[in-house]
Amino acid sequence: MASRMTNQERLNLRRDYAGPAFLKEGFRPLFLGAGLWAALSVPLWAGVWSGLIAYGGTLDPLYWHIHEMIYGFVCAAIGGFVLTAVPNWTGRLPVRGLPLAALALLWLLGRIAMWFGESLGTPVVAVIDLSYLTVLFLFVANEIFAGRNWRNLPVLVGIGLLLAGNALFHLDAMEVVSAGDLAVRLSISVVLMMIALIGGRIVPSFTRNWLARNDGPEIVGPMQRLDIFTLLATVVALLYWIATPDRVGVGTLLIVAGALNLTRLGRWKGIHTVGEPLLGVLHLAYFWLGTGLILLGVAKSGVAITESAGLHALTIGAMGTMVLAVMTRASLGHTGRPLSAGPATCTIYGLVTLAVSMRIAFEFWMTVDLIWVAAFSWCAAFVLFVAVYGPMLMGRRPKDAAEST
Repeated sequence: MASRMTNQERLNLRRDYAGPAFLKEGFRPLFLGAGLWAALSVPLWAGVWSGLIAYGGTLDPLYWHIHEMIYGFVCAAIGGFVLTAVPNWTGRLPVRGLPLAALALLWLLGRIAMWFGESLGTPVVAVIDLSYLTVLFLFVANEIFAGRNWRNLPVLVGIGLLLAGNALFHLDAMEVVSAGDLAVRLSISVVLMMIALIGGRIVPSFTRNWLARNDGPEIVGPMQRLDIFTLLATVVALLYWIATPDRVGVGTLLIVAGALNLTRLGRWKGIHTVGEPLLGVLHLAYFWLGTGLILLGVAKSGVAITESAGLHALTIGAMGTMVLAVMTRASLGHTGRPLSAGPATCTIYGLVTLAVSMRIAFEFWMTVDLIWVAAFSWCAAFVLFVAVYGPMLMGRRPKDAAEST
């Protein structure tokens, strides 16, 4: 087995890369793909929902919308994050060049197949769409086992569960099993647990470092007893919601999990990060996780609010905001730019916050204009992301920027 590389050896091999900058690191094509698909898929769904666009996929149109938000948008961002983080976790070389191009192409072919699937047939669509996560899973498994990086094994488990959730969507489309709603709950829950786990690691870590540099208060480190208890409570609540969504007590479990996550968030003292939006937005994303679980739990407890309010707080709010927070921060840091949010980046954060707020507001006031405001705000956030960050992702690092380790 190859020995673990030193930082200097990795830096030397990174500098020796002579291919296109766009294919130098996994975050570049996959973050750009995530941004483009987020901006495009919502108008497509709005067109289908309003009857203006004909849909030709194999899934039920609503399932297509949910599927593409998770397996098109979120999973592209997860892939970009993991492919960039794994070399730092294991000390091994990153996927780059033609292998990275092939993986990104598999993701793109999946999006095309999901939209035009009726002409391809459900088995062909399933094979094409499942290939991206399958290859990503095999790569991460190989790297974790080769690098003996057991600490990040939960990330591999998360990708495997996402692969299982995606397979359920396709089995439902092929009428092998009736599992569409189960696939939705499983897929959403896995992403939420990844946010709770990975977000619960990076948010306090980044916050503690920033506060130390800016004479702020000390905060607790990640994975204290409360953190572990919160993660366990969240797993239990989501497992009950996945398996028995209408069982008495599921709502209470979700409310408790949400309250614990908000308590966990409060210990990270995010109020002190308002001066750095690049950091504060991570706290905002985690806020939507706790709030969404509470809203979903309240709805499951029989209170007169819709489950959709909680689900959109969790998807547009927690997932959408966390993805943007990670993509903007990682894109800046790994392309040699200062870790600071400019006016355009702050506008991106403001637009996605408006989107989730208006989408939740619709569930209370049922004014259709709120839906269109939410959709426009979401699309504008990601169009702006692509416009601002696309050139960074496609271009080379500034000559005076130090190479990232």
